[in-house]
Amino acid sequence: MDVLTALLLLVHLTPVSTAKNGVSSKSRKRIMPDPVTEPPVMDPIYEALLYCNIPSVAERSMEGHAPHHFKLISVHVFIRHGDRYPLYVIPKTKRPEIDCTLVANRKPYHPKLEAFVSHMSKGSGASFESPLHSLPLYPNHPLCEMGELTQTGVVQHLQNGQLLRDIYLKKHKLLPNDWSTDQLYLETTGKSRTLQSGLALLYGFLPDFDWKKIHFRHQPSALFCSGNCYCPVRNQYLEKEQRRQYLLRLKNSQLERTYEDMARIVDVPTKQLRAANPIDSMLCHFCHNVSFPCTRNGCIDMEHFKVIKTHQIEDERERREKKLYLGYALLGAHPILNQTISRMQRTAEGRKEEVFALYSAHDVTLSPVLSALGLMEARFPRFAARLIFELWQDREKPSEHSVRILYNGVDVTFHTSFCQDHHKHSSKPMCPLENLVRFVKRDMFVALGSSSSTNYYDACHREGF
Repeated sequence: MDVLTALLLLVHLTPVSTAKNGVSSKSRKRIMPDPVTEPPVMDPIYEALLYCNIPSVAERSMEGHAPHHFKLISVHVFIRHGDRYPLYVIPKTKRPEIDCTLVANRKPYHPKLEAFVSHMSKGSGASFESPLHSLPLYPNHPLCEMGELTQTGVVQHLQNGQLLRDIYLKKHKLLPNDWSTDQLYLETTGKSRTLQSGLALLYGFLPDFDWKKIHFRHQPSALFCSGNCYCPVRNQYLEKEQRRQYLLRLKNSQLERTYEDMARIVDVPTKQLRAANPIDSMLCHFCHNVSFPCTRNGCIDMEHFKVIKTHQIEDERERREKKLYLGYALLGAHPILNQTISRMQRTAEGRKEEVFALYSAHDVTLSPVLSALGLMEARFPRFAARLIFELWQDREKPSEHSVRILYNGVDVTFHTSFCQDHHKHSSKPMCPLENLVRFVKRDMFVALGSSSSTNYYDACHREGF
């Protein structure tokens, strides 16, 4: 057994204590309650393994848990695409040789993999919005193209879909067997990796994958802001956040020495190496257990990787402390959260359309939403991360509705800024929908520190920021 395999087993084989209703007794305290496997300090290799999210044993999940008198009436799923080939190459090195065809006898594997390939290869009868219809429906290159979904990425989302099917369809009957197009809302960016991830999840999720019922909308913005993308103040927050990142990097002499050493190995100026974002390519080597590249001047190695990854962890920590990113996140996430609560409110009023929503997105989509919700402990979105909003109706009081928020299968509802104090004021076991609505309609703007801005437009065009 190699070191990577051993570490992966350690990360996944975690004992879980359960309380009533199958809910982990530690779930409310910490977002990643893994006292057995989690190192006492941030460990770059452990963090990288979590990021890779390599499918192994079935993971635990807390989706679909509620007191018996609650009925699940809608689910909103935000995913990051699965494992992909790098977007950047390390200059003057050979690209990592990863095969992006889907092969049954290669790990990782899923029982639905061959059927997925067969279904996708017949072509789509679906009505996708332009330009989605020009994208390939599954990865199929012997040497991956830049940014292409890998077999690991497909399996990650087949697994996500299967898990959600077991909970939401088999247990909670969210969709009838004869489900129709208008009961799903599907949206993706115009990248093959997001469309293919969405299709893999749906193939694992739906009881009958009928192309005629699959309608994906195209979202041009990674923030899923639709017609509300122009927001000058959001961009100002982002510029200040990028300046903070730059200054932190300048202070890290070990990071600079590491970049200089790597640049010497590949024989390019340090600036050029840094601009090539080597961590993206190195993570691909790491996640696929492929050796880091070598030249006649030496080899890029695990010590280089650890220094850059450690700096990323420190950057995330300072990002939370300085809160410039929070300003960006509140404005960046508002349109998609506003759309989500509108859909929830329609369902609460008795509408049966769009009871299952899927947004197939990127790390730069999920990060602002997590931050805006106040989930400061949440790790950077791993490959195939899932963030889920559940809407529940109280059968004993049908006019009352509650929400649950889950991140990678862990209930984080009572970590959110809109519901962290709920148990102090109420004995109700679930977070009221009104809390989330009030947060999106009012409290997100209060959190920006602007007493004058009471809506998205005013907050985006605030003078004197």
